Amino acid sequence: MAIIPPYLRKGDTIGILCPAGYMPLEKAATCIEVLQQWGYKVKVGKTVGQQHHYFAGTDEERLAELQQMLDDTNIKAILCARGGYGISRIIDALDLKKFKKHPKWIIGFSDVTLLHTHILKKTGIATLHAPMAAAFNDGAHEQAYVQSLKKALTGKKGNYTCPTHHYNNKGTAIAPIVGGNLALINHQLATPSDINPAGKLLFIEDVGEYIYSLDRMLQQLKRAGRFEKLAGLIVGGFTDMKDTTIPFGKDIYEVIHDVVKEYNYPVCFQFPVGHQPENYALKIGVTYELKVGKNNVSLKQVA
Repeated sequence: MAIIPPYLRKGDTIGILCPAGYMPLEKAATCIEVLQQWGYKVKVGKTVGQQHHYFAGTDEERLAELQQMLDDTNIKAILCARGGYGISRIIDALDLKKFKKHPKWIIGFSDVTLLHTHILKKTGIATLHAPMAAAFNDGAHEQAYVQSLKKALTGKKGNYTCPTHHYNNKGTAIAPIVGGNLALINHQLATPSDINPAGKLLFIEDVGEYIYSLDRMLQQLKRAGRFEKLAGLIVGGFTDMKDTTIPFGKDIYEVIHDVVKEYNYPVCFQFPVGHQPENYALKIGVTYELKVGKNNVSLKQVA
């Protein structure tokens, strides 16, 4: 079982930074305001609003700020304002010694998937796959999905449901949950950040990819044995999918189904997690119970 960082209390400090892609400061303004309304102090990093071409600063600047917030014992959680791309350029230079002695919640998704897998692999500490700064905009912070982040930070156990899907494979499994963005799960294969999901609940999601490209990622993961011994599979949102001029011939859920249909573990499709407003907070490394039934799907934190 993963090491659980201390849950937050009112008055605790949350650090906000951009470890990968650039984000204008104004797009994080509502998030900062709402976190303060929730009762937290907020320390905004220099990388929020800073730009170096595509990135929120140079590799050295982003690395230094992430390292500083990991080491600062006054900061009790770190919220990545956005993902994009760039964590893999700095991750192997991180020093996790102080972080391991003083764990804190790391929050985010998308490119932050790599940070989640790396931390769990290197330290055994749980992290939080959850909405980032843009999810708070336009009043969305009042929605259940953003509120699930608030609840997770205070120690409440997630208990989620979703409709059934015709590709679902019924069953029940209790295991630690791992996963995130499919491209990043594929990206971390055979690296120091690689986590074998055997015996675990794996969840996957993605955005803006070509269907053939996702099929290639899935085939690579299958060839690497990553689907063989799962406790269960949770297929989240696959949004803004693209197709080639000559169509691939299948939609993304059919592609995924074809890859895993030979296995007997429970599988649920279109769970509300991913690059969409419906993005529930999931504690990476923590044990959940997945129930895929005829009329309902539930995912409940049990540890």
